[in-house]
Amino acid sequence: MSLASPFSLSIVAITALAFLGLPIGHAMIAGSILYLLLAGQDMGTAAEQLLNGMYSNYVILAVPLFILAAEFMNIGSMTDRLLTFCNALVGRFRGGLAQVNILQSIIFAGMSGSAIADAAGTGRMMQVMMTRDGRYTGSYAAAVTAVSSVIGPIIPPSIPMVLYALISDASIGFLFLGGVVPGLLMALCQMVIVAITARRKKFPVEQPVPLKKLPFITWQALPTLMMPVVLLGGMYSGVMTPTEAAAVAAAYALLISAGLYRSVTWRDFYRAIAVSARTTASIGMLIAGALVFNYVVTVENIPDAVKGLLAGWDLSPIGFLILVNILLLLLGCVLEGTAILLVVVPVFIPTAQALGIDLVHFGVVVVVNIMIGLVTPPYGLLLFIMASISGEPLRAIVRDALPFLFAMIVALAILTFVPETVLWLPRLFGYKA
Repeated sequence: MSLASPFSLSIVAITALAFLGLPIGHAMIAGSILYLLLAGQDMGTAAEQLLNGMYSNYVILAVPLFILAAEFMNIGSMTDRLLTFCNALVGRFRGGLAQVNILQSIIFAGMSGSAIADAAGTGRMMQVMMTRDGRYTGSYAAAVTAVSSVIGPIIPPSIPMVLYALISDASIGFLFLGGVVPGLLMALCQMVIVAITARRKKFPVEQPVPLKKLPFITWQALPTLMMPVVLLGGMYSGVMTPTEAAAVAAAYALLISAGLYRSVTWRDFYRAIAVSARTTASIGMLIAGALVFNYVVTVENIPDAVKGLLAGWDLSPIGFLILVNILLLLLGCVLEGTAILLVVVPVFIPTAQALGIDLVHFGVVVVVNIMIGLVTPPYGLLLFIMASISGEPLRAIVRDALPFLFAMIVALAILTFVPETVLWLPRLFGYKA
């Protein structure tokens, strides 16, 4: 391919505009329009691809609804009751508050589907709880919150898996099921790291909550704990589609926060709507840019070219997955996860299919890679969020997050080499590749 070809120039334009500070979604739209102009095609094709992709795909509607559900949980007292429940369960062990941080991420994962919502929702509370009276350093508290938040989009529901389903036509329901065991495996790896560090650094042991209080605490948190049951039960019983389940999740979170707990003011409600709208608009522009740019990629036959190149290397399915893992982990150091998912991953899907790799397995491996990228320096978005929330230096947070990062890569290797860790649960529910 010539360096002066329309496609090469469009890539240069997208890269230059992104480095100059233009949002990546806008940069992709501008670069794609430049390609159409230089290739002598109708520039109106960009608008056609954008409109057809955004307004004819029912799946995309799940994204803003899951975001809205997370915001409704954050403005109410649902997260407070969740933390109280988790503290009653595991707070009594050495390093208990760090274990509480991971446990609440597991439960919160069944509600929001967003790592950023998890970190922003409980991050400030966990930071205050863990650093009170000097129990933990601020950087360690921030690191645990950041790494535990990646569990959110792996355990269902999951916004990245919705987007992967959009580009791969894989079943959202089976993708969600495929994320359960990997998410729990990631959490287990993190809990092991906390337990080892707690013994080595002699982390404090919290005052245990009397067992006789556990039933009352559980009763208070029960409406919150029932949300994943309602959400996932509705999907896998066939009563609701994933998009309808997202709408039910938002309605349920508002009903519990405002109606039962009575902890939502009109100002809180407005703020939740506004934050959800801004977040949705940001993701929507990224999806729009990816849809237009993917048309350019398709016209240029890039997926077929990559497929032919990799075929020349004579890679086995495992070799291909290792290559994809390495590339995605490297890209995660410098690129935003949604951009990787919408722009880079579609190029690999035809090759994965040709090699006989199950698309549900491939999708979960891809999402886990992208989630690890959220806590991988230098770009890791969750690291920046927790640096902002905690006020701690980014370098200190990265130092404390590194052991967790290595443990999560070990978990990723298990998922890659043992597909049954992903596919066992979907097959239990009738999935056939």
